[in-house]
Amino acid sequence: MSDQTNDRKIEHIRAIENDPLTDRSHHYFDAIRLLNRAMPELDLAEVDPAISFMGKRLSFPLLISSMTGGDHKLVKTINRNLALAAEQTGVALAVGSQRVMFSSPEARESFQLRQHAPSALLLGNIGAVQLNYGVAAQQVQEAIDCLGADGIYLHLNPLQEAVQPEGDTDFSGLQQAISALVRELKVPVLLKEVGCGLSPADIEQGLAAGVRYFDVAGAGGTSWSRIEHHRRNDGVDLGLRFQDWGIPTPQALKMADPYHDRATLIASGGLRDGIDMAKSVILGASLCGMATPFLAPAMESAEAVVAVIERIRREFVTAMFLLGARDVSSLFRNRTLILEEC
Repeated sequence: MSDQTNDRKIEHIRAIENDPLTDRSHHYFDAIRLLNRAMPELDLAEVDPAISFMGKRLSFPLLISSMTGGDHKLVKTINRNLALAAEQTGVALAVGSQRVMFSSPEARESFQLRQHAPSALLLGNIGAVQLNYGVAAQQVQEAIDCLGADGIYLHLNPLQEAVQPEGDTDFSGLQQAISALVRELKVPVLLKEVGCGLSPADIEQGLAAGVRYFDVAGAGGTSWSRIEHHRRNDGVDLGLRFQDWGIPTPQALKMADPYHDRATLIASGGLRDGIDMAKSVILGASLCGMATPFLAPAMESAEAVVAVIERIRREFVTAMFLLGARDVSSLFRNRTLILEEC
């Protein structure tokens, strides 16, 4: 069985494959220079990058960010390889939007990942705006149960929906809808953008709705506005006009810092390596999400994904060593490690 939502998943992947500029690669983190320690007073072998997040131990603070899901062989292969790699390396994994499983039951298989990742931290995913289009708490719970999720993302994507030919654009009353859902569910709800950043006002609304986890998901990486542009055939270039819209991820983290005692932050959007991860933790992120570096490897094999994860882990540990940080808590919100911001 196939439907418009299901087919859209493959169209998104093909757009990313065929247009390298969907990754905006603005490298906003490069403006942050860190304080090198020539005498770190550490043995590299003693550096411990492990963390605890939502009650689960992670080998280091990496989240494989939301990508895809659906009733296509390629999509199922991608998600299976990501899950196997997450389990093997001890990192977290978030799936793409699970809305497709309600219109295409065959798509559920692509989200049945607990069998491949019995101990990994797994996060489900539903578009928050779908709460205004008939998705009820019972269906959200179905998405959680299908994945065996430890928590669920509600993604906020007003720009993507505005550009998407069949976009759902009624974002009114979402705070109230989210608040009602938070009360219904037994797992944590996380709010995230998809590449334009959460503002302080968004975090205030989320906190008022009972949410405690926020993925700022800022600008700098994948542009869903540009991806949706490729799905239009009406000559409208709205997606290109807004392809760089949003709050850069480092700035979104800084703006969210006043909420650190009430909110747990996740950094995603334009992170590319372990150095960007270290900078994100210094700016207040408890977890760091990446997607683009894993897409092509996930089409190949779980081993290819593991290789990328291990490279990023080495980079993160090396950055900790060069900063004189024995553990992640030594990095977290430690602004003295910032040499300058250009």
